[in-house]
Amino acid sequence: MLPILALALGPTFFVMLLGYAAGKTGHINNMHVGELNIIVMSYCLPASLFVATASSKWADLTAQWPILVSLAIVMMGIFGFWYLFQRKAMKRDSSEAALQALAVGQPNFAAAAFPVITALFGADHLSTIAVGIAVGTLLPSPLTLALLELDRVSNTRCGAKRSRLDHIIGASGHALSKPIVLAPVFGTLVCIAGWHLPEVVAASLRQIGMAAGGLGLLVTGLVLSQSRFRLTFNTALGVALSNIFQPILAFLVCRAIEAPAEITKLSVIMAALPSGFFGILFGNTYDRISEEANSMIIVSTIFSALTLAAAIGWTYSYTG
Repeated sequence: MLPILALALGPTFFVMLLGYAAGKTGHINNMHVGELNIIVMSYCLPASLFVATASSKWADLTAQWPILVSLAIVMMGIFGFWYLFQRKAMKRDSSEAALQALAVGQPNFAAAAFPVITALFGADHLSTIAVGIAVGTLLPSPLTLALLELDRVSNTRCGAKRSRLDHIIGASGHALSKPIVLAPVFGTLVCIAGWHLPEVVAASLRQIGMAAGGLGLLVTGLVLSQSRFRLTFNTALGVALSNIFQPILAFLVCRAIEAPAEITKLSVIMAALPSGFFGILFGNTYDRISEEANSMIIVSTIFSALTLAAAIGWTYSYTG
């Protein structure tokens, strides 16, 4: 179990700390990471997401429909709950609530899923990672981008003259046109059509896509180095929801739809992964740095050393 945890969390901590140290020492200017963010969001991640979905077999993806259903329900349910809680109870603005909701609701599939899933279940379950990435990039990510875009447009002088419906349509269109959203859509269409990517195309995209996880974590560390760490009750509650309640909810959904034992295990482990870094990248894109969302990601990653270990231990005893 310890080697699996080390593979899942060790590289994540190392690269984030590398970026954090580079920003704190001034080796890299942490106030000007926009260009690095563009490389990750517009080139590396889209290439990685496209290859991951396009290279999967449609039969393998459809065979894992319980994972798709459970992750979709869990991520969107928690995202919606946390967003409304922040808006109504905590009186946060839309952008802040959206960034926190993404931090709480979307696990770190991009960096942590591969070592954990392959170590526990074998390399033949890579399609599970593709399913998780597809659900995350097609549901909570576009919604977060749309809310950030809507908030930005509404605060501009020209935006004040437009109707609410125009704002929503414009923001949604802008969010859905992002490469990080379009890439898995086109990849899924290639998968459904049964087309095989030419080897040179797949190899070329993988070459740039391989940098997505590492560079994304490095940028995450750089952004964290310019924000304060805030361990509040709200932060702790969000981490508890993400690290503890999310895998439990995934288990309950799988039981409700009578998913096989192995599919249930896969869903729970995917949901038990620490919070992902997409929210930090999105916030940096829109110049909206959320100290609480960033703090949640840090605490979730540290706390997952316990919660992910518990989830992994549970898989050894669960038989359905």
